[in-house]
Amino acid sequence: MLSIIEQIKQGQLWDFHGGVHPAENKAISNQVELQHAGVPQQLIIPLKQHIGSRGDIIIAVGDKVLKGQPLTQGDIAMCVPVHAPTSGTVTAIEQRTIAHPSGLTDLCIVIDSDGDDQWCEQSPVADYTAEESADLIEKIRLSGIAGLGGAGFPTSRKLQGGLGKVDILIINAAECEPYITADDRLMQDYAAEVIDGIRILRHIVKPKLTIIGIEDNKLEAITALEKHITNDDHIIIRVIPTKYPSGSSKQLVKVLTGREVPSQARSTSVGVIVQNVGTVFAVKRAIIDGEPLIERVVTLTGEAFQQRGNVFARLGTPISYLLDNYSYQPDKKYPRVIIGGSLMGFTLPHANVPITKITNCILAPKRKELPLHTHEMACIRCTACAEACPASLLPQQLQWYAKDQDYAKCEEYNLFDCIECGACAYVCPSEIPLVQYYRQAKSEITARKQDEANAERARLRFEAKNARMERDKAERENRFKKAADDRRKETATKGGDDAVAAAIARVKAKQAAASSPDTEKKPAVAAAIARAKAKQAAQADKSAAVPDNTEMAKLREERKRLARERKAAESESSSNTESAPTVEAEVDPKKAAIAAAVARAKARKAAQQADQTNAAESDSSSNTESASTVEAEVDPKKAAIAAAIARAKARKAAQQAEKEAQPNNKDN
Repeated sequence: MLSIIEQIKQGQLWDFHGGVHPAENKAISNQVELQHAGVPQQLIIPLKQHIGSRGDIIIAVGDKVLKGQPLTQGDIAMCVPVHAPTSGTVTAIEQRTIAHPSGLTDLCIVIDSDGDDQWCEQSPVADYTAEESADLIEKIRLSGIAGLGGAGFPTSRKLQGGLGKVDILIINAAECEPYITADDRLMQDYAAEVIDGIRILRHIVKPKLTIIGIEDNKLEAITALEKHITNDDHIIIRVIPTKYPSGSSKQLVKVLTGREVPSQARSTSVGVIVQNVGTVFAVKRAIIDGEPLIERVVTLTGEAFQQRGNVFARLGTPISYLLDNYSYQPDKKYPRVIIGGSLMGFTLPHANVPITKITNCILAPKRKELPLHTHEMACIRCTACAEACPASLLPQQLQWYAKDQDYAKCEEYNLFDCIECGACAYVCPSEIPLVQYYRQAKSEITARKQDEANAERARLRFEAKNARMERDKAERENRFKKAADDRRKETATKGGDDAVAAAIARVKAKQAAASSPDTEKKPAVAAAIARAKAKQAAQADKSAAVPDNTEMAKLREERKRLARERKAAESESSSNTESAPTVEAEVDPKKAAIAAAVARAKARKAAQQADQTNAAESDSSSNTESASTVEAEVDPKKAAIAAAIARAKARKAAQQAEKEAQPNNKDN
């Protein structure tokens, strides 16, 4: 039985499940030679243009940069840097809209061109055949090369994973999607450089066989490649039938080798490594010419373009610049600009989106050329999508689960094996945008897994922190214990007592001596205690005595008597207005003054008596409440106020009596 390599050399081909045959529409853009699109005044370079993590920015706003100068750096295999596409000044590092189906923004570096297009120092490899594979792979990584076929997988990582594991190297030149002719035109115009890039990859990977897989609708490219292949290259060109999506990596491996790539696995798992034609060309430029990846071939096609063809466009070139320079005339009713082909592409929110490493086509169709499918209808269960799926999936069930947000079922039905080729949506009679559902579900699943991974990392960090704290605590306790043991041993060795134990003994002895009842007190302390107890006893005796309030009671009785007499006089004067002399006699101001004087004298006497009482009680400090009560009863201020009130009332009564007596005098 012949081996796989022998069968391939004999020209045998295999087939894959499904696939469609849409209108190619390639002739409108592959008839003109490659051109250079020029350098726009401003370039927008997204930091992340590949699968993996983005690098760290190594420039700042205001810096002058040269063409080919790295703008980011990273030390991991899944991180490739980006480079300045031209010389100029960094004017901003900010969020800008990127080429993504979501239409969201990402961090970008904005460079204003100075018009000089001056290169930085280049470092080509003089003889790559004398270099080790690892050194060439690192050179490719530092040149920022990622897969230019659309996936954007870092080329260096793919080559590193294939070392010693693969026996077949496949160059993907199928370019099966309608409208796109970038690889076709590149092979026609730069076939020699493409073959040089293949030789470099052969030196790195060292496969047993190298195959260029190309569809049979690219006869000019096949002829150009054959002119530069020799018998020593061990490179064969295998022409395959035109069928979409034969350019997909897994499907191309199946067609050329008959090997089936397992679910969610890469082609290296079956001993095959696949590289795109554009990637091969970029490898040649990086190794032999010393040029990092700063431009790529882009197809400009669609009836809205008056000038169609393929151009070398600098990375970061705004699509609006290409539209303006190649006579773009938008459709009057439905103007659209699509990145990618008619099946896998997506419509841009606006034209200020930059060209990136995975941008291979700008499609600007008219409404009649590419009708809008906006009338989604119910699925009729026709199974056309399942028959067309090249990955042998069940698109109908996947759409149901994605729409219902049942992501566990989506994964169970191998959603991530979907290559988003759009064949299912192309044949769907209900015009259901199946790929949109799949993309959304993939994004949601990826986001949830990332959140779970972040939570798990946080949990592990927390547990590691607790373990570290416990370990430090145990080490600290052991260190203290060891130090104490060492002191005891040292003390015992010197014949002395333990200093700590001795100090503890002294403290205990002092405490015992202080608590002993037989301890004699000092004479001064004993005298002070005796005086304090005597004062407390005296205060307790005086607090039990009742104060003498006899004088204050007499004063109160006198005031009451005067008040009764005053009220009686007022009532008598009101009933008999004619007897004014009698009223005058009863309310004689002199008597009132005498009464007030008597009250003041008694108040002074009571105050003096209170002072004597306070002097007698000066040695006692515990009976303050009874003393304050006596002071309140014989307060001289209150007595004076009472006397003043009495005088005022007397004057008022006299004045009233005079007023009442005046009419009687007039009558007389």
